Amino acid sequence: MTILIFLLAGLAEIGGGYLIWQWLREGKSYYWGIFGGISLVLYGIIATFQTFMSFGRVYAAYGGIFIVLSVLWGWGIDRKTPDIYDWIGAGICLVGVGVMLFAPRQ
Repeated sequence: MTILIFLLAGLAEIGGGYLIWQWLREGKSYYWGIFGGISLVLYGIIATFQTFMSFGRVYAAYGGIFIVLSVLWGWGIDRKTPDIYDWIGAGICLVGVGVMLFAPRQ
């Protein structure tokens, strides 16, 4: 469930940012901006469903997930193929997420 919530939050944030980018940078209708704003609000709400007690830890770990999703978004939506350094960097981020979320703590 943790991973699903991270994925949903990531898609809402990246999608919202993308829609606002399209509105302001690419000249799309203001509706794109409105839907982007709604998506960003949903991102903030979705992230609160994580079961981890620490806001900072959840958002720091989410940062690693966000990086991976951003690489995938760029590949799938913007058609920019990631290179080996993108994948290595994303993999390092996922290792960091695993350490932060699943390390044994007292």
